[in-house]
Parts: sequence; structure tokens; C-alpha cells
Amino acid sequence: MDSTLQLQQLAGKWYINQTNFPMWLNGSRKNPTFNYELQHKKKQLGLKDVVAFDKNNQQKTIVGFDRPTDETNTSFVWRGKGLLFIAKSEWKILHLDTTLNWMLIKFEKTLFTPAGYDVVSRQKILPQATQKVVTEILRQQGIKEILTTLEQQ
Repeated sequence: MDSTLQLQQLAGKWYINQTNFPMWLNGSRKNPTFNYELQHKKKQLGLKDVVAFDKNNQQKTIVGFDRPTDETNTSFVWRGKGLLFIAKSEWKILHLDTTLNWMLIKFEKTLFTPAGYDVVSRQKILPQATQKVVTEILRQQGIKEILTTLEQQ
């Protein structure tokens, strides 16, 4: 992405529609979402980041803070809250479609997780036409990894 993104555009709930992240593919965690809220931390505007999912019929959350690392607000460092403060992750928005309300995210390898990709949107299920656009963007980006579609309920 080349243009500057307003952090407000990211606020709200995003459903994980497609991914190659093992945590979402192993079957024990269902209906994952990213929930962003504008927040200041140490005088820097960023995003309070609440990852929510269902596990054993209970909703679980992972809370952190996303700090922008570039002037376009498309690259971030996530740091966990509480006991997860030791965990950090770098991620980047590779594509944002503000008309169809979806984005392609690349996350880097950490001590605990592999590198990978998520396609997230404001909708639980991507319409067929949007899925075709996503497939074309993945091809244009040179992404050869297979992303699995998640069944959001």
C-alpha cells in the first residue's frame, strides 16, 4: 500500500475469512475476529487490539496494542498485554479495499508463530465476487501460500 491510512479506518470488528495461520486452522478455535479501537499509549496513537475467538463453547480474548511503525499507518508492531507483554509481532497491511471492506494482512514469524497471511473483512463471509477479487490480489502480490477459508458462524 502506498497511500496514508487513517487509523480510524481500521477501528471496529474484522472477521478472519481466509488464513494460513495454524492457530485458526487446527479446529479448536472458532469464529476469530480482530477488534480495533483507537487508543493513545505513551502519547502515541495506535490501536487497542482484541483478538476474540470461541474455544470449548466459551469466548476467549487476547489483548494487545498495535503501534504504527511507518508514516502511512500500514505497518505495525503488536505487543501483548499482561502476561503476554513479552510477546510481540510485526504485521503489515498489503492491501486494503475500502469499497468492499476487506484487507490482506501479512504477519512476520515470531518465537511462537510462523509467518503468514490473513484476509479479513467486515463481513462474516466474503461474497463470491469479493473472493474472486481477493484471489486476483493474492496472485498480483505473488503470494503462493494456500489460504484456507474459515467458516464464521
